[in-house]
Amino acid sequence: MAGHFEATPDGGAAVALDEVEISILRSLAVQLLELVGPGDQAAEGSDPLAALFAEGPSEPPADPALARLFPDAYGNDDKELREASSEFRRFTEIDLRARKREDALAVVRSLDSVTTGEDGSGELRLSADESRQWLGALNDLRLTIGTRLEVGDDDQGQEGSLYRLPDSDPRKPMVLAYLWLGALQETLVETLMS
Repeated sequence: MAGHFEATPDGGAAVALDEVEISILRSLAVQLLELVGPGDQAAEGSDPLAALFAEGPSEPPADPALARLFPDAYGNDDKELREASSEFRRFTEIDLRARKREDALAVVRSLDSVTTGEDGSGELRLSADESRQWLGALNDLRLTIGTRLEVGDDDQGQEGSLYRLPDSDPRKPMVLAYLWLGALQETLVETLMS
């Protein structure tokens, strides 16, 4: 089980992690929370109906990683599509940001609950719902890191070149995290599909 998820009888997943892996995953999830931002909090005593119909931003984020996490719905090829994307963003981004925050927070909370033994390793056990939140957060982390590494959708074989980076390359730790998160995500998907 070390390094990859396995199915649990209750429909969830489990993985063995050591203290360093727990620390890295927790740090990345906290950074994702900071990147996504605190969101729009309803003022105490505010109208819940008004909060339900609150509008978000209409323009895509300037940060490329955030733009990847919150892409335009319809592209930006012409004025009509840009306007449709703007409208879609206004009514969906608040909820999407909230879900991304909930997923990242679920990662932090579950990692905080892992008890490690004398050897520094422990077992993370996730329910089916927590597993889905982990999938969302792992995907968001990979998209963010991939954007920072300038890995695009059209980059066939780009990951292969990432394996060959020299140890002296300052991107190497980020590349290793990107590849490791991909392996975790893949085994979690396989586990949940079995």
